[in-house]
Amino acid sequence: MVDQNKPRLGIAVPVGALRTADNEGVGDFLSLIPLGNWCASLGITLIQLLPVNDTGFQSSPYSALTAYGLHPLYLRLSAIPEASRYTKEIRALKEKYDSQHRFLYGAVQDAKIALLRTIYSDEKEGIQKRSVAGGDIGEWITTNPWVIEYALFRSLKDRHGGRHWKEWPEFQQVEKEALLSLWENPAYREEALFWVWVQFNLDKQFREAARAVRNLGIMLKGDLPILLNEDSCDVWAHPEYFFRELSAGAPPMPMEPAGQNWGFPVYNWEHHAREGFRWWKERVRHASTYYDAYRLDHVLGFFRLWATSVFDETAALGRFLPSEPIFRTELEQRGFDGGRIRWLSEPHVPTQELRNAVGDLPQAEAEVRKVCALALEQIGQEPLWLFKKTIRGERDLKNLDINESLRTCLLGAWKNRTLLEYEPGVFVPTWTYWDTRAFTSLSDEERWKLDTLIQEKRRASEKLWEQQGRAILSALKEASSMVICAEDLGAIPDCVPVVLEELGILSLKIVRWTRKWNEWGEPYIPFEQYPERAVCTPAVHDTSTLRQWWEAEADREAFKRILKDPDLPDTYTPQVAFAILRDCAASPARFVIFQIQDLLHLSGRWYTKDPGEERINIPGTVSSFNWTYRLPAPIEVLAEDTVLSEAVRALAEIRDSRFLNKK
Repeated sequence: MVDQNKPRLGIAVPVGALRTADNEGVGDFLSLIPLGNWCASLGITLIQLLPVNDTGFQSSPYSALTAYGLHPLYLRLSAIPEASRYTKEIRALKEKYDSQHRFLYGAVQDAKIALLRTIYSDEKEGIQKRSVAGGDIGEWITTNPWVIEYALFRSLKDRHGGRHWKEWPEFQQVEKEALLSLWENPAYREEALFWVWVQFNLDKQFREAARAVRNLGIMLKGDLPILLNEDSCDVWAHPEYFFRELSAGAPPMPMEPAGQNWGFPVYNWEHHAREGFRWWKERVRHASTYYDAYRLDHVLGFFRLWATSVFDETAALGRFLPSEPIFRTELEQRGFDGGRIRWLSEPHVPTQELRNAVGDLPQAEAEVRKVCALALEQIGQEPLWLFKKTIRGERDLKNLDINESLRTCLLGAWKNRTLLEYEPGVFVPTWTYWDTRAFTSLSDEERWKLDTLIQEKRRASEKLWEQQGRAILSALKEASSMVICAEDLGAIPDCVPVVLEELGILSLKIVRWTRKWNEWGEPYIPFEQYPERAVCTPAVHDTSTLRQWWEAEADREAFKRILKDPDLPDTYTPQVAFAILRDCAASPARFVIFQIQDLLHLSGRWYTKDPGEERINIPGTVSSFNWTYRLPAPIEVLAEDTVLSEAVRALAEIRDSRFLNKK
């Protein structure tokens, strides 16, 4: 058991980024062993990973198709006992892909799985014998029952060409008994057993690596994403745990007026609570077989989550779950009759707006009539229209065969409502309710009455958020002895830091954003003022590296004021890197964690021409670049860089001195 209270110097690195002499085109779990040995020689006592669950064809580790299953990409083929006769094929795979600057996610995964299928096909008789009661794989299945539904999901997905489970001709809805029947059916079991065998070997290799790292006194820190892909085995097999008709995201912001729709289903927390959060506890306990600490992604989502209808593309018409709703009776008590409530909650489209949208186009009136026939219904004889009940959201509007200018008009009108009625007679205010057609048309007295009610509900909602967050996080904390490190970025309600402090959960301090935002000049908070119960880091997987930030993005002069050496040059050098990392390392934060790229910049040998090439991910973009970062050289070569080693050891000594002073 590693000391959880010791101030630690750590590195953050994706498993796939690791390079060793034994890699097969991408980093694997067993690569953590030489990484651990190198870290131990430098005084690094924490290794943080990105999520390692299976994500299928999606390279983002935050788009998991399983809460438990590990990613086949991280399996070392040469270490599988059944692979001893395939050294030639493994060597060919390694030679083809191992020289790439960034690893080829899809190609390497496909090549590995294809070779695994070949091995399984040749060795399946022995594997099948081991999978029954008494065999090592059979015993492993008994202690890892999740693997049955995962393996069936993966094999059914293979049968249907990788399509989303919603598009399967059968098995879209399955009960537990039906899953067990499929598992016992030889026609399905043979395919499913392939995925069981893959997971058995992944677990074996990851456990071996985690044990080796722990024996070195190094804490292994994982990452548990809060959300799962809609096309995942858990959402497919356990609909009771999710609101599959809702999609999680983030509310509108000045820079993103449509908000963010992440496409992940929302948890049914009431159902989880009735079961004592059993599913989440089991997930955490399973993670504790590998990790000593974990990053809890988007911790705010455990308090409240922005949810949007799956029929909408944007997140503009979302609502917080949970939230204190406004009931029709409350509106009526404040003088809003049925017509007024409809005006506030249903988007109205004036005929003139439709005509303005098409302007002087030929056939303009015909286009307007077509739109009205397809999507709208008139209010009596008024030049005013409501959407038909067949229009459920923005996606339905996007699918209409209509003039694009009219489509834009309808999409704008769809979002232009003051209240969102998500159940009959149950409402919440829209995010920009104060800027809607209906609200601005109210009298001063009506606006005051409605706004007062909305503010009352918001205050009541904050109490719900605190209750829910405390209940869920308490359950997670009780589930294991792992240190919980919250990702608590963004606009955080007051209740969040209160609950985190109460439960002893570490907060996250990203240096570039740790500022006094409410003060003039928004000064950086000095490192010595960081809380002890925190993780301090200059950069994360979604940001630029420290070097790129310093050279292209930083408010350098303001930042220099909190450094011991305020006269650093604007050009990033190993000396600048050490000065900044040194001051970070001296902070009171429990863990100080540097991205491995930022540590490599302590030596001029590892500087790329373009610092942007060293990023792990660029949020808001989809490309083969994202999530495919690799170390510039094998760990064995990095370990020979004495300049790098001496600089990192100096940082480790600073952290050790904090531990000695604390004692």
